[in-house]
Amino acid sequence: MNTILFENKGKIKMIAHRGLSGLEKENTCPAFVAAGVKSYYGIETDVHITKDGKFIIVHDDDLKRVANLDMSVENSNFSDLRAVRMTDTDGVTERADLFLPSLEEYISICKKYDKECILELKNKMPEEKIWEIAQTAQNMGWLERVTFISFSAENLLALREKYPRASAQYLTELCLDEEIEFMINNRLDADLCGYCVTKERVDRLHEAGLRVNVWTLDTLEHAEMAKAFGVDMITTNILE
Repeated sequence: MNTILFENKGKIKMIAHRGLSGLEKENTCPAFVAAGVKSYYGIETDVHITKDGKFIIVHDDDLKRVANLDMSVENSNFSDLRAVRMTDTDGVTERADLFLPSLEEYISICKKYDKECILELKNKMPEEKIWEIAQTAQNMGWLERVTFISFSAENLLALREKYPRASAQYLTELCLDEEIEFMINNRLDADLCGYCVTKERVDRLHEAGLRVNVWTLDTLEHAEMAKAFGVDMITTNILE
């Protein structure tokens, strides 16, 4: 299996969703490396805070789907989560390299392969932990290459308190008028569900000087539609 090539002539920046999750287990180092050796502009992932205040890369609030374990992420310590080994994408094959990465490992892979970090702040976080995440990227010399995304308006506003120049996108499934106004008023780029995006919405955001990312588009038909609407970025599991 390989990626599906989308001929967009370089105008749209392609972002690998949870790493190249169409080929490798989502949100693992192999998925990030698989995206790194391809032509993607950025690598998207999700960060949670563990019970002991550390940061770990995983999408869900628990490990039921990715590891068949009834284990809460935010109520578990980093070391216990780290000890979990997941099966490959076939759900059967065991691989020692399929574990939950640290924040630093994710940033390091993006840095090695010169990729933008598209980092989702999962759930509402204390502002000091958001600042700690940004500081981690800054300490690694990669903060200017990180775009923070979140469904939580509070997370993004807290980020901007201490890091006013940080790149940030507001995630939304519905793209309501009040959400667009929030993005415009707070100078936050848009990260829209690909199935709610319209040309009118894209034009309105562009007129305000904001960029538009859409998620998660995996067919050429939907990618071509987004291209026709004029989006700036497409987040995808398999298109390249």
